[in-house]
Amino acid sequence: MIGLSSLHSIIKWTLVLCFLVFCIHYWLLKKSYLTSDIEIAKISEKYVGKDIKQAYSMITLDLQKAFPGHILGEEDQRWLFMNAGGWMGSVCILHASLTEYILFFGTAINTSGNSGRYWANISDTILTGSFRQWKEGELKSTIHKPELSLPFLFKGDTVLHVWGEVTAVEWEAGTWMVEYARGFIPSTLGFALADTLFSTTDLVNLFNILVIYTKALQLEFFAYIFEWREYIKDSL
Repeated sequence: MIGLSSLHSIIKWTLVLCFLVFCIHYWLLKKSYLTSDIEIAKISEKYVGKDIKQAYSMITLDLQKAFPGHILGEEDQRWLFMNAGGWMGSVCILHASLTEYILFFGTAINTSGNSGRYWANISDTILTGSFRQWKEGELKSTIHKPELSLPFLFKGDTVLHVWGEVTAVEWEAGTWMVEYARGFIPSTLGFALADTLFSTTDLVNLFNILVIYTKALQLEFFAYIFEWREYIKDSL
């Protein structure tokens, strides 16, 4: 049987946890953000249908112009394997903070699995290939891919994965996307890193991912300090 002291501790820590969740959720709703899924999709869609290496280079330049001081330098823009939910892909992190990230994601092989359930909204703008999504509770899946809107002009497709949602996902070989997330980003790391830690046990890859994320957080910290200092200077 659970003693009164143990029951008291469980109730106390449950209330503390609920309070922390409420505070974080309130903060996420009220804070300002660097960008939005609409803005990232608008930047990305200009390069749909182009050679993927060229497209990623041009998107990176556009992001650096739009968000100076918030995009990782070329030396830290590394392509790293990502295993999660049964699928395998590759990611290149461009920007990451506690509440947002921008990255390139894709796969050179057919792969499928579980999307994960996050405390964040995630959008993927497809540049090449296709993204099949089977939502929980539905009896059919939906295929998302760029479409030819005019002769030689492709229109991108952006897939939105909302807070708390879970889906089955499948990407064909040669699918490459630009991904943007807004929410409590640390809550996504458990799912994102679990397969690497407990299945592939690729500790080198795990270390590299955490190093890049730490560098991105450090970059954001210094950008915030600089912007706050400029704000104070302009206010005086």
